Amino acid sequence: MRQLCSAAADAPRGFQDLWSWSLPTLQKEFGWPASVLASLERYRSSLGLKPCIKVPINVLLPCDPEWPAGFERLERPPLSIQWRGSRSLLSLLSMQQAVAVVGTRRPSSHGLRMADNLGRALAQAQWPVVSGLAEGVDATAHRACLQAGGSPVAVLGTPLHRVYPPEHRSLQQEVAEAGLLITELRDSERVLRSSFALRNRLLVAVTRAVVVVECPENSGALRSAAMARCLGIPVWVVPGDALRESSQGSNALLQSEALPLINVQALLDQLGPGPCISCVGKSDAPALKSEKLLTVNPVQTRLLKLVDDDSSFDVMVQALQTTPDRVAAELLKLELDGLVVAQPGLRWRSL
Repeated sequence: MRQLCSAAADAPRGFQDLWSWSLPTLQKEFGWPASVLASLERYRSSLGLKPCIKVPINVLLPCDPEWPAGFERLERPPLSIQWRGSRSLLSLLSMQQAVAVVGTRRPSSHGLRMADNLGRALAQAQWPVVSGLAEGVDATAHRACLQAGGSPVAVLGTPLHRVYPPEHRSLQQEVAEAGLLITELRDSERVLRSSFALRNRLLVAVTRAVVVVECPENSGALRSAAMARCLGIPVWVVPGDALRESSQGSNALLQSEALPLINVQALLDQLGPGPCISCVGKSDAPALKSEKLLTVNPVQTRLLKLVDDDSSFDVMVQALQTTPDRVAAELLKLELDGLVVAQPGLRWRSL
């Protein structure tokens, strides 16, 4: 694809000239094997000398001006990108004018608070927030960015019409409306386990910096950090609890060349003013959430504090000195209001 784009740039009529090249010329220019040339000739014969081929508007090709320059530095660059959302954000990604926030799907309450803080602070500083729309750190950073009126960018491991995890359907739609979704998978392609690992290279290649909030050993976030170092992109790491398994991988990065993120302002000072030209203001989402927070009862207010402290269900019952049924009922109300979400092991986390 790189060779084709380069040759088209030198031709007077671009790809139109390349279409009419003879097979010997193509073989000499690109070194394609006979099998590829035979397939191409069959395809050209089916379309004629002057084909009318329309590229869908939501498909980005390496010859397009918005094609991210960082993709060209990858050992395995994508052949095309499918996108939905703001085209202006594509231009920012092409210049690596965005910040990635990555981490584990099962973070601690501290990791969730840091992801939320980062998403909001970057949005308010007018930096697009890039992540993978996975559970945990990714989703928290995206939600915080949305609530702060920012520009979220989700790099998917699925085609655009697929949602994973399924419970992120509404979040994926919100990101598409306020920011941008991109993927290298066409609608007809199968999603493999490797699809999510491969998308990490794209996520890193479009960013100015990568922030690892929290992750265990052998995490995909570690692969993103390694990719960033290979591309010369700064990696920031939030120091975590040394006794938590979910922090072992990210803490290990601090022993290499990663920069410790002690406070978010240090990152913002290093980045400078963000590239988003639109003023960041309050969106409807935080207003709605604030209204809900103002209407919670005293028991729910204490429950929210206990949730932020990563308390277990038994600890909540003991702290509130009430019955398990009452605590379960109040937690259910908070879930229905969109203020908390249930986690494995009878625990909850704030949204």
